[in-house]
Amino acid sequence: MKLLKSLLVLFALVSIINVEAQEKKRFKIHTVAFYNLENLFDTINDPLKYDEASPIMEMKANRSEVYKQKVKNMARVIANIGTDMANNSPAIIGVCEIENRDVLEDLVNDPLLLGKDYGIIHFDGPDRRSIDVALLYQKALFKPIDSSSHELLIYDDVTRKRVYTRDQLLVSGELDGDLIHVIVNHWPSRSGGEARSRSKRVGAAKLNKRIIDSIQSKDPYAKIFTMGDLNDDPTNESVKDVLKAKKEKKEVPLKGIYNPYEKMFTEKGWGTTAYRDALSLFDQIMMTKPLIEDDYSTFRFWKAGIYNPSYMFNKRGRYEGYPFRSFADGGFTGGFSDHFPVYVYVIKEVKEEEPED
Repeated sequence: MKLLKSLLVLFALVSIINVEAQEKKRFKIHTVAFYNLENLFDTINDPLKYDEASPIMEMKANRSEVYKQKVKNMARVIANIGTDMANNSPAIIGVCEIENRDVLEDLVNDPLLLGKDYGIIHFDGPDRRSIDVALLYQKALFKPIDSSSHELLIYDDVTRKRVYTRDQLLVSGELDGDLIHVIVNHWPSRSGGEARSRSKRVGAAKLNKRIIDSIQSKDPYAKIFTMGDLNDDPTNESVKDVLKAKKEKKEVPLKGIYNPYEKMFTEKGWGTTAYRDALSLFDQIMMTKPLIEDDYSTFRFWKAGIYNPSYMFNKRGRYEGYPFRSFADGGFTGGFSDHFPVYVYVIKEVKEEEPED
C-alpha cells in the first residue's frame, strides 16, 4: 500500500504529456500560476497594522467559521489549477492580498494542499492595510536559490505624501533543474480614478523593469516570469510603454517581454475581474524571450489561460458572469475571489533514453 501511494505521488509530480502539434513528441509539463486571494486575512487584530479594515475584521460574528471556509475555498482553487493538463497543482504560484505568513501556513496545510508540500516565500511589506504578496512552490519541483523584496517608492500627486503599497517579490531558483526568476506583483489600485492613479502604476512598472534589467545585465538569456494583479490591462501605459510587452512572439527582442494575455483581452474580450459592467484583465503572467523559443530541450512556454470554472463565477442576477467573490455588502458570500487566477504551462521534451521517473 505504501509503495502504491509513493507511485501515485510520483506520477502526480512528474507528468508526461503528448502534444499533437509537436508530432507526438513527449513532454514534461508544469504549471506556473498567479492568484489574487481577495483579502485572505486572519481574525486576529494586529495593533501595529490597519488590518481592522479587512472585510473579515469588519464582520460582527462568525469570523472563525468564515476564515476556515475562506481558506478551504482558496485551497480548492489552487489544488485544481493546471490539473487538466499537468495532472498536478501549480509547481509555482504567486499570490497577493494576503495578510501575513500565518494565513499562508493555514492555506498550504489545508487537506487539499497538504500532500503537495508547498513551501512559502514571504516578506512583511509596508502596505498600509498589511496586504502582501508571496510565492508558494512545491518543494519537490522548485528549489529556491535567492529571494528579495523590492520597495516601491511612490507619492500622491496632490499631497506629495508617500503612498505605502506592496513591495515586489523576486525569487530565483530551479524549476525541475532549470534556472528561472519569478517576480510577484500587486500594483497600486485605481482608487481616485484611473487617470489620477495612473502614475503610481507607471512607477510600479518602472521598478519591475529595473528588476528585470538587473537580472538581464548578468544574463541576457535569463528566463524571467513577471506576474501579478497589475490593476492595469495589457494595453495600458504601464505594460505597453514601460515594460514594452509584446502581443506577438515574433516581435519580442532578446531582452524583451512577451504578454500572452494581450490577445485574450483585445481579440477575445476575456477578463479576470469586473467592475461597473466592464471586464478587466488585470491579472497577467509575462515572460522574457528565452521562455518562448522553439527549442524544448529546456522548459519553454507552451500556453496561457485564465482559470474560471463554473463554480467560480456568479450564475444569475446583476453580477452574472462576474467572479464569485468572498465578501460583499459587509458579509461573507461563500465565494472565492473577485479575481480569476491566471496560469501558464511550461513544457520540456523528454528524450527516449531518459527515464520517465
